[in-house]
Order: sequence, then structure tokens, then C-alpha cells
Amino acid sequence: MGVPSTTPHLLRAARGEVVDRPPVWMMRQAGRYMKAYRDLREKYPSFRDRSEIPDVAIEVSLQPWKAFQPDGVILFSDIVTPLPGLGIDMDIAEGKGPIIHSPLRTQEQIDRLHPLEPEAALPFIKTILQALRSEVGDKSTVLGFVGAPWTLAAYAVEGKGSKTYSIIKNMAFSDPTILHQLLTKLADAIAIYARYQIDSGAQVVQMFDSWAGQLSPQDYDTFALPYQQRVFQQVKQTHPDTPLILLVSGSAGVLERMAQSGADIVSVDWAVDMVDARARLGKQVKVQGNLDPGVLFGSKQFIRDRIHDTVRKAGNWGHILNLGHGVLPETPEENVAFFFETAKELNLAGVKN
Repeated sequence: MGVPSTTPHLLRAARGEVVDRPPVWMMRQAGRYMKAYRDLREKYPSFRDRSEIPDVAIEVSLQPWKAFQPDGVILFSDIVTPLPGLGIDMDIAEGKGPIIHSPLRTQEQIDRLHPLEPEAALPFIKTILQALRSEVGDKSTVLGFVGAPWTLAAYAVEGKGSKTYSIIKNMAFSDPTILHQLLTKLADAIAIYARYQIDSGAQVVQMFDSWAGQLSPQDYDTFALPYQQRVFQQVKQTHPDTPLILLVSGSAGVLERMAQSGADIVSVDWAVDMVDARARLGKQVKVQGNLDPGVLFGSKQFIRDRIHDTVRKAGNWGHILNLGHGVLPETPEENVAFFFETAKELNLAGVKN
């Protein structure tokens, strides 16, 4: 008999080791659906306070850990958090998301951006991640996360969330030189930020390219993929053993391209059947996902059936069970609890690859 591994489930699966059940966590598992979070929000109404005051961010990050014991505990933060460290002034409006006070539209603005110095600009990130590692020990995996260059550029250029992305697409298609300079600077800053998170305690890092699914495949190849690769290559140079996950919202049309990014794990949303995703990505690519968050409004039997269906289709290797995107704010907490309980009762022994 071998000695049982003390390495947490998610980290083992992310490295490609065989595990007895798929590890499970949820995107946005810390947040609005939890009463504990809503109570805390009343005390700290500013999102930046909740995510940048270490004691508060630690408490929020650990709320789902204490309630459900997921296999992944993710830093409570936002993808735009590092932007002020580059000289991009921003705030995060409740219910509306990031607001960039002076959107980047000119060469002069791009030239004024400076490299990220995370120790000076983001010291709270280290405090939070070190505390999370200390708290969960080897019982769970601490995840960090970053925004991808295209998505952060879209926020910086548009100035806020968008339905059409017309301002950044105007720049991309009429004056791409400026945009490529911005994407390069953002990619280098994100690589520094991801390394800083790993050095501070993150064992896995997920990159969110939330808006890259709004690009046609040919434009994805020009404005998203090369800069994802630029980030991942730099991180792998210094931290080759840290698994990296890539998520693109609305990724059905670019799945194969995601596998070329340098990420170890591709997060799959519910618009793609997991059997098809596995076939398109190939046997060697690990996957995360891909339940529709709306499934958690269903009956317990329905939730159980969908979990079993996804796990069966994903096979017995290289799968992290998750939703295809973040848990929805109105989701009943007891259904989230049931999701985690059901996942942890799974046994991959009978699942074929």
C-alpha cells in the first residue's frame, strides 16, 4: 500500500494525476447568494473595501470554505484590481462592475502607463493569499486569478462593461497599433501579477478572458490568443509547476484556440456538451466545468443527474467539476451545499476515460 497523498485533490487533478473523484469548486462561490456575504456587504458597502482590506477579503474568501468545504478556495478580488498599479484609475460600482474614470483612447495615455510593482501597489494580495494558505492547509487548494489582456483592455478602452464592444473594436479595426501596445503592456503586467500571486501562496491561477468570446475566431487569433500566450509563457518561465486555467465566456467557437494558449486546463461553459469539448480539445488537455449555473435552481434529483452526466462525459482524468460560469445571486444556499455534497460522494472508479 502506498502512502496516501497529502497534496490537495484539486492540485493533483490539475497536475494530471489520477484522483478518486473530481475536485469541485464554484466560480463566484464567495458572494451575493450567501447571507453571510450580504450581511458583510452592509457593513462594507464598497467592493474595493471588501476586496482590498485584508481581514474583510480573507473573511469573504473563507465564507464558502467554512460552509461547504470546496476543493478550491479562491481569492476574493476583481480582475481590474491591478489596474491602478499601472496608472489606470478605476472604481467598482455595486451591481454595475468596473468603472474606468479616464478611458484609454490615445497614444499619449498608453505611453503614460507604467510597469506593475505589486509589492508597492498590491500588498494586500500577499496578505490575503498567505492567510488563505495558512487557513486551509492541505485540505483545499488556494486559487489566484487574473484578467486576460484583451478583457482588461476592453474595460480600459470602453470605460465600463459593454454589450457591443464598439469602442475597442473601432480601435482594433481602425488603429490596431495603439491597441497592440496596450495589450503588450497589460500582458506583461498580468504576468508579473500572476507570479506575485503564486509567490504569495496561490497554488493554481485562473485567467479570465471574459470578453474574448465576443471576438470572431480570426480576431481572437490577433487580439486575444497571442497575449494569453505572452502571459502564460512568462509565468511558466519562473513557475513551471503551477497549473494555469483559462476561461473565456461564450467560448464554443474558440475552444481549440484556447488549448493553444499555454493553459494547462480549459474551462468549458455549458453551451458545449462535455463529450464534444473533450473530443475537440484532445485527450491531453485537462478541462474544468461545465454545469449551467441555472441547474442549481432545479430539484436535488435534477442537480444530481446533471452532475453525474457531466462527470461521466468528462471521464476519469483531468477534470475539475465547476459551473460553466459564476453561481447566480439568487441561487438557494442549500442547493449549493447539495452540489458540493453530491460531488464529494462521486467515485471515478466506474467512470471510463
